[in-house]
Amino acid sequence: MKKNIHPVERIVRVAFGLGLMSMAFVGPKSMWFLLGIVPVLTGLSGWCPPYQMLGISTCKRN
Repeated sequence: MKKNIHPVERIVRVAFGLGLMSMAFVGPKSMWFLLGIVPVLTGLSGWCPPYQMLGISTCKRN
């Protein structure tokens, strides 16, 4: 798996995902917090499957 997510985007994804996951403890209690797992995992790994399928990469080109 080749990284296809820019480091800044990775930070934003992790922050957004953690924000969604925090809804399990604070705010409206619903199952929507499970959606936060996806951006956290893609942010930590640096690889996004939909980007791969569409041929998109936000990383710098060498």
